[in-house]
Amino acid sequence: MAELTYEVEKSCPVCEGTVMVTKVRSRLTMVKQDTDFCTYYQGINPYYYYVWVCPHCGFAAPEAEFGGFVHDKVRKFLTGKKVNINFSGVRTREQAFNTYRLGIFYGEMAGIQASKLATLYLRLGWLYREGEQLEDEQAALAKAAEQFEKAMIYERFPIGGMSEVQLMYLLGELFRRTDKLDEALLFYNRVVSNPQAKMEKKILEMARDAWQDTRDLKKHQAAAAE
Repeated sequence: MAELTYEVEKSCPVCEGTVMVTKVRSRLTMVKQDTDFCTYYQGINPYYYYVWVCPHCGFAAPEAEFGGFVHDKVRKFLTGKKVNINFSGVRTREQAFNTYRLGIFYGEMAGIQASKLATLYLRLGWLYREGEQLEDEQAALAKAAEQFEKAMIYERFPIGGMSEVQLMYLLGELFRRTDKLDEALLFYNRVVSNPQAKMEKKILEMARDAWQDTRDLKKHQAAAAE
């Protein structure tokens, strides 16, 4: 584990206290990837370390947001607050859960972009999947889908590092995994009918396969209900 991570000293943008954060080295060996892009790596789960947390005031945000502008609401909320939490070093899954919950809490308070909030919910859902917590996973994925749909309306592509085709496919997957099959079929259809999908053949093939699987599942559910 030690050779896959390293410690970096940062300054909290709220209280200016020193924060020792654990970063994951970029050279990781991928083992497999789920259909909603959840990726598994050899020896470590980098999603555990996505959110940084100040041990002094409790402010939490993903690495890309941690050193930037802090919304006045968040700054006012944390002014004078002292906590005693430490998420540096190797994290347990439960610690990782808590960092995402904090990141979402402050993200919602600050009104961050829907795509950034969606990414937090999506990765939290992946952690719940690893822990085989299906209900929690589905709740987090449903919130991710809700926020990604908002992002499609108000934000420019690429969104969350994804093209329009990739995001529509991901939304189909999130709806399928949360048992909203009609919505899933709608987004798979939008991928298949999008001219740009021809430039992303892997996504197009995945969408076609998922569309067929979802149709079959819907038929099976209808037959079982009769």
